[in-house]
Amino acid sequence: MILIGENIHIISKSVREALENRDENFVKNLIKIQENLNCVDLNIGPSRGKLDNIFQWLIPLVKNQNISLDSTNADAIEQGLKLIQNPENCFINSTSKDEEKLEKLTDLAVKYQCNLIALSLSKETGIPKTSDGRMEIIFEIYEKCMEKGIDSNKIFFDPLILPLNVDQSQALEALNTIQIVKESFDPQVNTIIGLSNISNGLPKDIKQLVNRVYLVLAFGAGLDAAIIDAKDTELVRIIKMLETNSPNDSTDNLYINLANMIKNFEDLTEIKFDKNSIDEQNIIKTATILLNKKIYSDSFTQV
Repeated sequence: MILIGENIHIISKSVREALENRDENFVKNLIKIQENLNCVDLNIGPSRGKLDNIFQWLIPLVKNQNISLDSTNADAIEQGLKLIQNPENCFINSTSKDEEKLEKLTDLAVKYQCNLIALSLSKETGIPKTSDGRMEIIFEIYEKCMEKGIDSNKIFFDPLILPLNVDQSQALEALNTIQIVKESFDPQVNTIIGLSNISNGLPKDIKQLVNRVYLVLAFGAGLDAAIIDAKDTELVRIIKMLETNSPNDSTDNLYINLANMIKNFEDLTEIKFDKNSIDEQNIIKTATILLNKKIYSDSFTQV
């Protein structure tokens, strides 16, 4: 799985201030935190005002890693791509189905031979509530990519996760969408999620638990890439453990079994776990919520 760091993101007040002030030490420290990942996402928003031309300053600070250019400003994305020595290994983050954006960003993907993240979203529909609705948008974006000659392995579809406490059912719909995408294209395309969306707004004490269990389930669904918090080193360890099938203990075995459950379309009730382990109990409780089998509350691990 391709792991992309989310830690340079202007939604964070401290990150925005560091970028506006060109605070090199602050940004270099954030880049260093993400060294164990495959790619660094540089989220600069619309790149206006104090952040105008920020990629010219920011990109040279990233060494030995691929870059995801994350902006709502297509011109800023192209400015960034021009600065990257090997743009074919980088990501444009992201297009939607909206015609103007889709035209511009697919053209850039062709010109620089880079990866393109495509959201199952349009201005007309927003984020569809069902996997079928998401797939309608995905197919339309795919057709445009094929018209432009973009290789299937360069396309990364994002089913878009909603926060668990906003619409609990959408966690499962996103997993379903990942599975359908992996079955619907030949040659296959890729899937990606912004993992932290699932736990946005949740209490701090359960955020990492929800993120970890959801990424395990998504791994089982066939997920190819995830934008994650690089500070969660246990999350990174779990994914690498799943990829190598090298469990260290019974908790790791539980993660493997949960991933295989999704992969093989099995039922959560069939999963065995250590009922004397608080950690394993909480993992099962979290999976139960994410699979929409019980109603979410902030205190679900205490029930």
